[in-house]
Amino acid sequence: MHPFLAPDFQIRWSTLVPEAIEPDIRHAIEKAKANIEAICAQDPATATYESTFLAQDYACEELGRGWGRLFHLDSVCDAPAQREALGKMLPEVTELYSSIALNERLWNVVKRVGESPEIAKLSPIQQRHVQETLADFREAGADLAPEQKKRMADISAELSRLTKEYSEHVLDSTNAWELVITDESKLAGLPDSALAAAAANARSKGHEAPAWRFTLQFPSMFPLMQHLHDDSIRKQVWEASAAVGSVGERDNSALVWKILELRHEKAQLLGFEHFADLNLLRGMAKNGESALRFIENLHARTHSAFFAEYEQLARYKSEKTGTAVTALEPWEVAYWAEKQRVERYDFDEEALRPYFSVDRVMAGMFEISSRLFGIQITQPEVIPELWHTECQFYEIHDSSTGKHLGSFYADWHPRESKNGGAWMNCLHTGERGEPHLGLIIGNMSPPIDGKSAQLTHREVETIFHEFGHLLHGLLSDVEVRAFAGTNVSRDFVELPSQIMENFCWDREALDLFARHHETGEPIPEDLFAKMLAAKNYLSASGFMRQLAFAKIDLELHMHLSRYLGKDIDAVDREILADYLAPLKTPSPSMLRRFGHLFSSPTGYAAGYYSYKWAEVLDADAFTRFQNEGVLNPATGAAFREHILSKGNSVPSDELYRRFMGRDPELEPLLIRAGLA
Repeated sequence: MHPFLAPDFQIRWSTLVPEAIEPDIRHAIEKAKANIEAICAQDPATATYESTFLAQDYACEELGRGWGRLFHLDSVCDAPAQREALGKMLPEVTELYSSIALNERLWNVVKRVGESPEIAKLSPIQQRHVQETLADFREAGADLAPEQKKRMADISAELSRLTKEYSEHVLDSTNAWELVITDESKLAGLPDSALAAAAANARSKGHEAPAWRFTLQFPSMFPLMQHLHDDSIRKQVWEASAAVGSVGERDNSALVWKILELRHEKAQLLGFEHFADLNLLRGMAKNGESALRFIENLHARTHSAFFAEYEQLARYKSEKTGTAVTALEPWEVAYWAEKQRVERYDFDEEALRPYFSVDRVMAGMFEISSRLFGIQITQPEVIPELWHTECQFYEIHDSSTGKHLGSFYADWHPRESKNGGAWMNCLHTGERGEPHLGLIIGNMSPPIDGKSAQLTHREVETIFHEFGHLLHGLLSDVEVRAFAGTNVSRDFVELPSQIMENFCWDREALDLFARHHETGEPIPEDLFAKMLAAKNYLSASGFMRQLAFAKIDLELHMHLSRYLGKDIDAVDREILADYLAPLKTPSPSMLRRFGHLFSSPTGYAAGYYSYKWAEVLDADAFTRFQNEGVLNPATGAAFREHILSKGNSVPSDELYRRFMGRDPELEPLLIRAGLA
């Protein structure tokens, strides 16, 4: 009757049609309101933990299920009717969610129970649940005056609308551009894999051969920027990419400032100086100043190496072209960096691609995870309905008990109806003892002519990264469902994902899956040695790119008044003056297409630093694997026990200490990056 709300574990995707969106979501809203009213109607004197805190966690369960499925479809199967229906229901859903913490009757009951002596009789995790829930209410405005609560609700609604509009602008402007080339001589330098993919793409769009079609999706665009000899075509592609979210009706400039202003106003309504302090209050960093000091400390340690790398690359281009040393153009950097890498290390990343068939990568990743974490990952005999033919479905069982821990979908290749990037999400978080349902999404090199897709090593790392998030969600074993899985602080959530990337560099782990797609042979020792030797090539530049994203994120969310009203590109250059290479043509600001910061009401806003923060954690934590055996089941069992299974049931810093026996250290990250 209400397909979006159906409790089925295996979702019937074909029934989730646009016509069902409005009646289903509206029904779920009414059900949620009735559940909230039932909590409010209690006598606070006789209300209990179960009838308030737990009941509130489950009050919007149907709405969360339906809205989560809809938002997922919006990210992987965008369609006009679906987009229109989602947009129509967005204000009502936002209003419902924002009204919960602002409901004075609900707050009175919850607070009364939360401050009662009975709470001391609860288990430690239940007591933590109470304290975290009270904090959630306060940080959402529960203690505000009535007129401030109304403003808070208006801010939430406006942020939902604006961030959705921002995201649609990025997707639509990405899809609006294409480059079709019919003269093969212009494609000199491109590897065979890129040529084959572009030719297949052209055929899929009805272009008669010879034709090669390129888009702004990363697997299509990046090989061109890295390998194509034709400077003018690389410039054309760079200009198109830089213009995403910048032109005409899809210009996100005004949206960026509006979103920042609303977040700042929200923080100030709640008594915080700025949004960073509000958003990081319960993270490991605790506040914006701490996060900013962390970024600036790493900046100071990598600054000289970063500029030395850039100057050396400019000299390299000068030597190879017989021209004077000048600043590089932005469309030249990846090209000359790749040429220098090949020459310096006799290493071409494309040489690894035949060893990374996506099916083998998945199988090897499953084998590594099975050995380490005591699980088995298989495809069921009967595959349930999928949202796309490229999608796959798997189940995870505990190796020792056979218990079904969770299932997940994997969808790895780009489509025009699909958002860019890679991510993990949970579609259903089970009760303790019940299976979880998750998904991992990417935009990797697509298959060509029906053959298994051949990936770059970087794409392999991305698959391992997202699978680490998935393990965090599906191996969760927490008494309170609200604390399950990835519901942890932003600066801890990347630890499970980033630690998995380390296995993509270990010989023992690689030999489980890195096999030539034709011969089955492992990566030759000389190629592996070159791969390791080139690992930290331009590592300071990679470091600085992430630090620049984190710096501008924190600056804008901490010191908005310094920049508000100025030109976005000028602000970008002002904040990042010491973080950007002095290119001949300044790049337009990333802010107009920075989905991590602006495609949802919060997302990674004031939290992008967490990638580098978690790199410190993962580099340090991986030293235990290295010391005890990279595929040592005992070490993996400890990681599952102390990190993957615990969710937010214990503070993040305490979980880390339980696994490592101490606080994290910075030095392993600098050593790994060759910057110590």
